[in-house]
Amino acid sequence: HRDLHLSIRRQRQMCIRDSNKYYHKTMRNSLRDLRVEEDKAKAEAQLPKLVAQIDKLVKRGTIHKNKAARIKSRLNKQVKSA
Repeated sequence: HRDLHLSIRRQRQMCIRDSNKYYHKTMRNSLRDLRVEEDKAKAEAQLPKLVAQIDKLVKRGTIHKNKAARIKSRLNKQVKSA
């Protein structure tokens, strides 16, 4: 009985892990796209979507809140200076 419980728990952990990896990778791809964006208007339009994505990752516990704050701060600085 205990082995079955651990097996089910392990499957759930792997499912959560895969989900976290997917959302984290998606955020990194969006981050990369925003950093190479040349058009300031497009970058300013993409920024709120990316910030919302980052906030969701913090809420899920995928990334640390300080890392999220650092990323958002640097992005804002970059978009404003572009």
